[in-house]
Amino acid sequence: MLSVLRVHLPSDIPIVGCELTPYVLLRRPDKSVTTDDVSESAPIDGHFLRYKWYRIQSDRKVTVCSVHPSEQATLQCLGCVKAKIPVAKSYHCSPKCFSDAWQHHRVLHDRAASAVNENGNEEEELFGRFNSTGSGVINAGLSGSASSTNLTNGSATLYPATVTQRSGETWFEVGRSKTYTPTADDIGHVLKFECVVVDAETKSVVGPGSTLLTSRVIPAPSPSPRRLIPVNGADTMGHLDSDVRISSSGTFTVLSYNILSDVYATSESYSYCPSWALSWPYRRQNLLREIVGYRADIVCLQEVQNDHFEEFFAPELDKHGYQALYKRKTNEVSNANIHTIDGCATFFRRDRFSHVKKYEVEFNKAAQSLTEAILPSAQKKNALNRLVKDNVALIVVLEARFNNQGADNPGKRQLLCVANTHVNIHQDLKDVKIWQVHTLLKGLEKIAASADIPMLVCGDFDSAPGSAPHALLAMGKVDPLHPDLAIDPLTILRPQTKLNHQLPLVSAYSSFARMGVGLGMEQQRRRMDSSTNEPLFTHCTRDFIGTLDYIFYTADSLTVESLLELLDEDSLRKDTALPSPEWSSDHIALLAEFRCKPRPRR
Repeated sequence: MLSVLRVHLPSDIPIVGCELTPYVLLRRPDKSVTTDDVSESAPIDGHFLRYKWYRIQSDRKVTVCSVHPSEQATLQCLGCVKAKIPVAKSYHCSPKCFSDAWQHHRVLHDRAASAVNENGNEEEELFGRFNSTGSGVINAGLSGSASSTNLTNGSATLYPATVTQRSGETWFEVGRSKTYTPTADDIGHVLKFECVVVDAETKSVVGPGSTLLTSRVIPAPSPSPRRLIPVNGADTMGHLDSDVRISSSGTFTVLSYNILSDVYATSESYSYCPSWALSWPYRRQNLLREIVGYRADIVCLQEVQNDHFEEFFAPELDKHGYQALYKRKTNEVSNANIHTIDGCATFFRRDRFSHVKKYEVEFNKAAQSLTEAILPSAQKKNALNRLVKDNVALIVVLEARFNNQGADNPGKRQLLCVANTHVNIHQDLKDVKIWQVHTLLKGLEKIAASADIPMLVCGDFDSAPGSAPHALLAMGKVDPLHPDLAIDPLTILRPQTKLNHQLPLVSAYSSFARMGVGLGMEQQRRRMDSSTNEPLFTHCTRDFIGTLDYIFYTADSLTVESLLELLDEDSLRKDTALPSPEWSSDHIALLAEFRCKPRPRR
């Protein structure tokens, strides 16, 4: 007979909005073991599995810490209450927690005061929705509305809510499928999953059921929102949720973000991050909320696993109006599972752009061509071992559906070329890194020569400001005496005078260093490195903090209108690094708003 051997969850800490899918191990009648589902429509030997989820109500009210949501709160900030900040953000688990978080926490007070001065009803916009009830206080009893509504979580059909009394506890049924997504009503309560074998003919339960209990449901951590800072002399800050502003002005926004592939997000690498915050079911929802919240017209993501692109990001962003393009890394070096290999994904809003052409760059193929052209056969194998790193670039040509050219050029096509790459190479192989960046730029030069087209070069270049790859991108050449050129065993960088390009590329975030006096500008300049005109960091772990990510643009055809504000150490809180419960990657997202320069009439 069909029997359940074991049920468990990857993480026993449930978070609001993050789907829970238990692992159910079964033994079939033939004694084989499987994790496949057995539904009523396809029973095995006359039996199927039935699932139920319960919320266990208790008489004790529970509040959770806003900094460490898996901990119970023991104190509350009265300043938050007076400032009418969402109450859930006011709770802390200990005096030390409150003290350590103060530099970040006081930003909430400052923004609340600013919101009241500008518009007394802006709290929702500034802080986002923490709890749909708006109170953040856990209601431990069953409300009349909760006990009378129909439930749809995890079920295709409506069914009446049921309440069961057992052992002095009240179990409120909340779901009837294998998966369940906790809601705000579940915060502070334990969930129970039940799996039983049912006779397909009599519909009666056969044998004992298998159950598991979770920890108390916690709210999804909500970092302070990042805002657009104008760099063109305007004295007001933009809001990312303003479709009217973006659409009517003829500008467009571009996001670049290394989202940290799930295969790299291990507790061994990020021991300081809670295991539940590293789990993919949590991270994917948190990343999606962040990405969608930026409302970018073009989204360039790196370290997107092949299976996550197909099963999650492409369909989910499609719901928000994005068309998706993807280039998976090659696997000559890693020889990994094809489904978990990561790559570069580029999305664009269908109402703002249309797809014209796509170019896929495989640096492994370029390495093959290079070795065949310049090296004798005896040296090719060793050369390829050094050059082949499976990295790729995705280049997309888009056509704007909005007019940037004004009345002088009515109906003129506005094309845009967007390159998205991740140059993931060990620091000891500086020559290979420079060669890959140079190869990409030479390919973009060919596209530029064939069409009058603005260009954007986005990605994680794994190169700090001042490095040779950064100099090549930002300056168009590399000083022959640059220390990164000292190691070149394959002579692929010689003559060093060839390390140049003609694209007028400028780093978008260097605009912060050049802007004048204005609201928020001085604060952003303090988050910049004055010696390089780049952010102090875009990547922050316990082992490394620095800038690796960039958005470059052709300055002869594009101007920067505004930039997404940078994070500082206060924003990350001093007791953590990235990833964290608030930010689900070890990189931060970069976003720039551009306007196409009018082209001269011919």
